[in-house]
Amino acid sequence: MAASTESVELVGDEAATNLARAALFAALVGAFAYVTFPNPVSPVSVTLQVLGVFLAGIYLGPVWGAGSLVLYLAAGALGAPVFQGGTAGVGALVGQSAGYLWSYPLAAAAVGAVVHRGATPRDLDGVGVPTLVGAMALGTAIIYGFGVAVLALVLSLGPVEAVTVGAVAFLPAEALKVAAAVGIVRSDAVAAA
Repeated sequence: MAASTESVELVGDEAATNLARAALFAALVGAFAYVTFPNPVSPVSVTLQVLGVFLAGIYLGPVWGAGSLVLYLAAGALGAPVFQGGTAGVGALVGQSAGYLWSYPLAAAAVGAVVHRGATPRDLDGVGVPTLVGAMALGTAIIYGFGVAVLALVLSLGPVEAVTVGAVAFLPAEALKVAAAVGIVRSDAVAAA
């Protein structure tokens, strides 16, 4: 009696490609967590993670961009050293920077939705700089909204102090990350042409 061994495709090529891209962006955000600078005004350091969040939303779209950041959070919670400065574990997801971390999937989804004008990714050549900047401004507002709220709660800060040390102190760095993301996207569009 002979057994037939046919190949079975469990996951389509597009889903496998998107999952691989999501994993790549999760790893990129984790690598960016190692680039950290102390912020003299805030208990939370400046990292490049938000640049990775922006790029995930821009390049992967709202669904897979958010998925990549969920994968990133899961990897860090399970012990991969992908949080600020190479830290890991559930403690980072409940500490003073937890609000920033939890906001990443939502911010990537929002950035992707604005850039792609919906859930389906489109060609980035037709996306103008004002749209890119507006999308990242929305993503920044989401990140700092969550970040400031949790920082105020964990450190028992008043609203003005929480906004000052949790958001205003980071605005110059965020402007540089937005500029870097625009430069990456525009240089990628030029290279593809």
